[in-house]
Amino acid sequence: MNLKRTFIAVCFAFVAGSSFAKDSVNWGYDGKTGPEFWGDLSPDFLMCKTGKSQAPIDIPVKLVQKSDATMQTAYRPSRAKIINNGHTIQINLPNAGYAEFNGEDYTLLQIHFHTPSEEKVDGKSYPLNAHLVHINPGDSEYDSEAGKLAVIGVFFKEGKENAALKNIFAEVPSQKSKERYKTQFDTRALLPQNKAFYSYEGSLTTPGCAEGVQFYILKTPVEVSKKQLEQFKKLYPLNARPTMPLNGRKITEGN
Repeated sequence: MNLKRTFIAVCFAFVAGSSFAKDSVNWGYDGKTGPEFWGDLSPDFLMCKTGKSQAPIDIPVKLVQKSDATMQTAYRPSRAKIINNGHTIQINLPNAGYAEFNGEDYTLLQIHFHTPSEEKVDGKSYPLNAHLVHINPGDSEYDSEAGKLAVIGVFFKEGKENAALKNIFAEVPSQKSKERYKTQFDTRALLPQNKAFYSYEGSLTTPGCAEGVQFYILKTPVEVSKKQLEQFKKLYPLNARPTMPLNGRKITEGN
């Protein structure tokens, strides 16, 4: 058995699935199952309280360092599966293209949303953000980058209607585990024209908070209407993990 290939296949299934955490463990964003208690809910969630490179973070601009990091996107329209997974709205995209981070190709798997934004910049929060989750499939069993995750973060500010989300938020399933299919979703329409970014190493922001995830947080927000925000918040008025300590992590910026 090729253990490397098996591991990558498991990663694909895990990240593209309807929830990062085990469905048998009840967790949420407030009360006794909220973020403060995630690490105690299951041995599989231990990293949520012991990890030293946890996400999200509040990005202190004065500490950001210049770098030669690069990011390019090569997305295309794809059939989309819209899922209400009980914690957020997720768009699974089986054939939506990829992004290139520092010369390495990462396949786009899914997009999900948090309100308010999980990342902050100098303490500033936005009413919504999206996380575009990618995986490096690798091109050989000896590829050290294979199976690694990278996330592009997009901030939303209140303004005009967001055309890319119009048919998504308007047709979100109201019940957990329900799915709807769209014949086409174009990820390119979700991104700002200016793709300058902050980058840091973090973790999944839901249990079990596995580390080793590289984040690329776009500096330029895009707009979303008040009505669209209300459509999302009707289901999830709060589904953002609080920001976590930097613990000396390096934060860079690039274009």
